[in-house]
Amino acid sequence: ENQTSASEFVLLGLTSDPHLQSFLFFVFSVIYFITLFGNMVIMIVISTDTHLHSPMYFFLFHLALTDICYATTIVPYMLVNFLVKQKTIEFSTCIIQMSLILLSAGSEIFMLSAMAYDRYVAICKPLHYQEVMNRLVCSQLVGGAWAMGVLHSIINTLPMLNVQFCEYTEIKHFSCELPPLLAAACGGTFLNKLVLLSSAAIFGSSSFLLTLISYIYIISTVLKIQSAKGRHKAFSTCSSHLIIVVLLYATALFQYTKPSSVSSFVLDQLFSIQYSILTPMLNPIIYSLKNNDVKTALGRMLGKIQVSQSV
Repeated sequence: ENQTSASEFVLLGLTSDPHLQSFLFFVFSVIYFITLFGNMVIMIVISTDTHLHSPMYFFLFHLALTDICYATTIVPYMLVNFLVKQKTIEFSTCIIQMSLILLSAGSEIFMLSAMAYDRYVAICKPLHYQEVMNRLVCSQLVGGAWAMGVLHSIINTLPMLNVQFCEYTEIKHFSCELPPLLAAACGGTFLNKLVLLSSAAIFGSSSFLLTLISYIYIISTVLKIQSAKGRHKAFSTCSSHLIIVVLLYATALFQYTKPSSVSSFVLDQLFSIQYSILTPMLNPIIYSLKNNDVKTALGRMLGKIQVSQSV
């Protein structure tokens, strides 16, 4: 096979069975709708309800925005491929999708770190919370999370522009995620894999370490609280965030740092679906179910809608 600057790739997707593709189209359409609707509701509620104009919900607003970007980068093209026979994607489109996936993933993990720091200050230094978590600091933390996402994307995207692909290239995945894209290359990808592994280790471990340190201090402080009611109240403010952190890190870090010897087509697809499609859908559901302030704000918003309709 000739090594060329390939103009397009073939995305093999989840299955080649037409009947199963129709079923999966319905399933992922529902998931995408729930993702968009849930995260947009969270953003609208936080923007309109003055009771939620606090650092914790400022971060949650941007987490919801990140989740919308993440899901929109992947799912629409995935849905189109369920309906067409020729499952090709232009090289430039593939590279853009890959860079946006890296950007969204990088931004999300650092957004979760910023949220962990916010909970640390709220629980461990409650008297200084308003002073420490002022508007400027919150803006800097959110801006830093997006900047780290952009940096993570650029570091891994630029080396991909020099990778050689065969004239006919199949990508054993439902999106142009970096690991399967590298696996499909014809030319040497040692440098790219080294950059990917290094960036995943540095960005992932630094974000995880920041989150872990915050929770070590949080748990240490909460355990010193005398009353069981006080401990439960303190932990309840972190439970939603902790669930999301576990869901994301458990799959994403393993997927990007695992050795090729333990790679399998089904396992890679399942992990990717978990952290790139299911997690953005679950985030607003988890926060809505486990956060009383969000549930109360949703109730107030629905009440206002009912009143306006009756008038």
